[in-house]
Amino acid sequence: MKLSWIDIRTIGSAKDAVVQEALHAGVHGILSDRVEDLAPLPPSVKRVLFPQGQALPEDFGAADVVIVDPAKHGEPAELALLHPDVEFGRFTEIVDAETLEEACASGRQEKWSVLLFRDPTKIPLEIVIAAAARATGSLITVAQDVEEAEIIFGVLELGSDGVLMAPARVGDATALRQAAETGVPDLELVELEVTATAHVGMGERACVDTATYFRKDEGILVGSHSKGMILCVSETHPLPYMPTRPFRVNAGAIHSYTLAKDERTNYLSELKAGSKITAVDIHGKTRLVTVGRVKIETRPLLSIDAVGRDGRTANLILQDDWHVRVLGPGGTVLNSTELKPGDKVLGYLPVADRHVGYPIEEFCLEK
Repeated sequence: MKLSWIDIRTIGSAKDAVVQEALHAGVHGILSDRVEDLAPLPPSVKRVLFPQGQALPEDFGAADVVIVDPAKHGEPAELALLHPDVEFGRFTEIVDAETLEEACASGRQEKWSVLLFRDPTKIPLEIVIAAAARATGSLITVAQDVEEAEIIFGVLELGSDGVLMAPARVGDATALRQAAETGVPDLELVELEVTATAHVGMGERACVDTATYFRKDEGILVGSHSKGMILCVSETHPLPYMPTRPFRVNAGAIHSYTLAKDERTNYLSELKAGSKITAVDIHGKTRLVTVGRVKIETRPLLSIDAVGRDGRTANLILQDDWHVRVLGPGGTVLNSTELKPGDKVLGYLPVADRHVGYPIEEFCLEK
């Protein structure tokens, strides 16, 4: 989980509404230059004081963290000795090589480093993240909006530990909090036993090409029903007649579901360049990957039915061709056209029904 901090210093008349929204959304920190703003905040949120351009107050009040500019306020380590009940951090504005080195030193040494990069490039942030990779402190990077926050969270794969953003309107704090949820929950995969296969004629199937490499034990979950999916492997494993394409999953017929973000499902036909889907390995470990394109073509189709130990079922319709494969227990790569009743595949059997992709508790019969 990444940290989401909001800056309320310049919000104006919307301050109270934004603060209430932020608390409801569960942001991790609220930053102000006024001790009075922090006093009413609950201890569930990090109360951050940043008197930028001002002298430090004599009393830090309810502040949990005080961010200082050493040129104005002194060194965080020295202030921490004088005020042992408060955590101190350093603010650095990065505009050149000298201030970049200061930011790297802060990342290595300070408990909190608030970083403001004046240039739009993310290369300096990459350098700071790399320099502070083994440090125990947190890097909080200033973002202008939620879109930039999402980029900052992903820089160098590790991303900044947190983002500080001044909301422009009500709704921005919630969006920032959601952007901080960079991961997706791991899943409990189960063994499914194949009960039947059938050639079902022609139809459109989707190859999902992503902007990342899949691992050998990784793919995406696909199914005709939202409550039963089978783990389709990428084209990472060698084939006799074509080169490997480790970014691709020959996923299934266009009506099929796959898992996206925020616990939603998407039809394969809905995916497009820029969509986010969930990659899953044989242990149920997950990560979000970005779709580069979806290639839909007419092909002969094969239907696979499978059942779990508790009687719940799954169906997968995919291209009827030997080189289209799924994963079995232990990461066994199984050619779909060779599957027969009694074979075991890996799958996922969620319990919630779906409405427009969202999980919902209601009656829904899929067959």
